[in-house]
Amino acid sequence: MSPPDSDASARFDLLERKVVDSLFELNPSLAVGLGVHEYDGRLPPIERDATDAWLRRSDQLLAELRHGDPDRLGAGRQIDRRLLELALEGCQFDLRESAEYDRNPMGYFGALSLTAYTVRPYAPLAARGEAMLRVLQAVPAWLRTAERRLRPELPLPFVQIALSMGQGLPQHFADCEQRLGPELEELAGRFRKAREPAADAVRAFHRALEERFLPRASPEFALGEAHYRRLLWVREGISLSPEELRARGEADLRRNQERLEAIVRSAPPARTVTAYMERIGDDHGSAEELLPETRRCVAETERWIRESGLISLPSSVLCRVEETPAFARALSTASMNPPGPFEAQGSDGVYYVTTVDPAWTAQQQEQWLRTLCRPILRNVTVHEVYPGHYLQFLHLRQSSASLARRCCLSASFTEGWAHYCEQLAIEEGFGAPGTPAEAVQLQDALLRDCRLIVSVGLHCQGMSLAQGAEFFRREAHLEPLNAERETMRGTFNPEYYCYTLGKLEILRLRGQRADSGPGSLRRFHDRLLSFGCPPVGLLEGLLASEPSAP
Repeated sequence: MSPPDSDASARFDLLERKVVDSLFELNPSLAVGLGVHEYDGRLPPIERDATDAWLRRSDQLLAELRHGDPDRLGAGRQIDRRLLELALEGCQFDLRESAEYDRNPMGYFGALSLTAYTVRPYAPLAARGEAMLRVLQAVPAWLRTAERRLRPELPLPFVQIALSMGQGLPQHFADCEQRLGPELEELAGRFRKAREPAADAVRAFHRALEERFLPRASPEFALGEAHYRRLLWVREGISLSPEELRARGEADLRRNQERLEAIVRSAPPARTVTAYMERIGDDHGSAEELLPETRRCVAETERWIRESGLISLPSSVLCRVEETPAFARALSTASMNPPGPFEAQGSDGVYYVTTVDPAWTAQQQEQWLRTLCRPILRNVTVHEVYPGHYLQFLHLRQSSASLARRCCLSASFTEGWAHYCEQLAIEEGFGAPGTPAEAVQLQDALLRDCRLIVSVGLHCQGMSLAQGAEFFRREAHLEPLNAERETMRGTFNPEYYCYTLGKLEILRLRGQRADSGPGSLRRFHDRLLSFGCPPVGLLEGLLASEPSAP
């Protein structure tokens, strides 16, 4: 191959910047999360004229990306070109094909989170407070536009989940006001003046969903096979039929079920998988101990990564453990808020854990503590913190990857990496095989396998919500309530196939690329993470095109 053409490379650099700026214009919260704070305080443009104009510009950008001879770029930049195409096509899919702004009210409530401005001190509190204030001031008109844009008949699951999300937002706004403190009294006064109309607008939108949209809601939500195939391509650069994807998930499900059943058979006295997992759930502390226990898990997993040498770990890291914000509790058990690659102030991450609600009954509190028993909490921490999401984003921060790869993040790479790490931990001795540590890792793998299978079933094969919930109960041993919640998630998030899809792709590439010498896994892991978080369909090309570091 001839060397890259310098003029072509320079032109592509400018085009790359134009595409990224366009993505940020459509989704300012993406920019803020990545640490690009010129977009602080902005809500996404949702007026139809604005999104139609964005679509026209994106068509022009795609034409520019596809114009000319790609061979004049280096191999890595050719892959970046494909990545930028997929990013634009993915946004077009959301606006044109899945019609998110027209049929999914959940996204409107989700866009109003102020957590990005409170989670870390990337700027003085006054500056972050002004950004939050700008959001609140925009909320009333923005939600009126959202209500007008929604179709009269929405998918029933979308409305039901949006109703649960919206309830916590007024309190979230009030909590953010409390963070301003007495030293910012003038700002706090303006914040309060904007907060009340914003909270009223949220309540009005909530009432509209409940009184106007809920009675007319339809049980129809499925994407259909053609759109599902398109989703796999624009998100991950993978050309798979739904049937092929489901077959991969079913094969992994069988492997994991057989291994879990073997563990149960070897545990005296012999018991069913359900009974065995119930016994594991007994190993939990009190509600007051949950956050301190989580902090101990973070310290333990960090120490293991440092000592094992499986993946490079930056020398100065900090991960705080905090309670999940009230507005996010309905959809989250535990989550990671990592530092963006462009965040100038520090590399601290926040590991959110949903604690017991004092308003719950004693039985509900016990059930929740069992879902976060010590073996499960350890596995979740591997996924969310070390060596999962947090460590992955620390690598992204120090990566020399291109602008495209630092801005266009794939769900199947990020979630697939974290899910792969759960299996890696058992393989490498962080929890002995055949113990509760491996059992809960396998149960989580069954859950992710079932998500993939149910996603295909719900959106392409006529699976009903009842059939989906029964599949989770039967194949992943979930309790009825959790099985119903998982199935509901699949209606609005068909991409929850990403955990298993990404894990299987990483395992396949590890089998092809990792050598057998000392430090081979570390070299493979570090190289993989050096690429950023691109679609998993591009990883093989990156591994082939970019040489390993010496």
